[in-house]
Amino acid sequence: MADVKVTRSELLKLKKQIKLAQSGHKLLKKKRDGLIMEFFEMLKDARDLRGQMAAKYSLANRKLQYSMALDGVQEIKSLAMALRERPSVELEIRNVMGVNIPKIRHGAIKKSILERGYGLFSTSIRMEEMATAYEDLLEDVIKAAETETKMRKILVEIEKTKRRVNALEFAVIPKLTRNAKFIGFRLEEMEREVIFLMKRMKGKEAN
Repeated sequence: MADVKVTRSELLKLKKQIKLAQSGHKLLKKKRDGLIMEFFEMLKDARDLRGQMAAKYSLANRKLQYSMALDGVQEIKSLAMALRERPSVELEIRNVMGVNIPKIRHGAIKKSILERGYGLFSTSIRMEEMATAYEDLLEDVIKAAETETKMRKILVEIEKTKRRVNALEFAVIPKLTRNAKFIGFRLEEMEREVIFLMKRMKGKEAN
C-alpha cells in the first residue's frame, strides 16, 4: 500500500474505477450466463441432429450396398459423374454477443431425376433411392457442421468471459477496494492530526 497516493482526488478516482469495474463485472456475468444458456440449447439440438445423422447414414449406406450388389459399382460411378450442378456452399459471419458465429448458406441439395443429369430409364429405382438418401444425409451434415462450429466458438468465448469475470471479481475489484479503504483511513488519520495540531496551537496562543 506504500505506493498509493493519499489524496482525496486519488480516493475519488479509485471510487470511480471501482464503480466502473463493478459495472463491467455485472455486464460480463450477464454475457457469460447468456452464452452458457445458448450453448446448452445448441447442445440439445446437436445431440438430436447427430442421432438423425446416424440413422440417415445407416439408411444411405444400406441403400448403397444394395445398389452396388444389384446394379454394380460402375453404374453408381456413372450416376455420380452425371451430376450437372453441384450444390454451392457459402459461409457468412454474424456477430452474436461479441462472438463471430458462422452461418452456412447452400444451394439446393435435393434434386429431381432430370436435375441429376441422367435419363429416366438409365438408372434403377434402387439408385434413385440411394441418391435421395445421400442428399438427405448431406443436408444434415451441413447443419451439423454449422452447429458444432458455432458451439466451439461459443465455448471459447465462455471460457474467455469467465476468466475476465474472475479477474474482476477476485483480483481487480478487491485490490481497488483495499486501496480505497487504505486512502480513506489515512485521510481520516491526517484530518485528526491536523485537528489535534490546530487545538495545540490555539492552546499555546491562549496561554
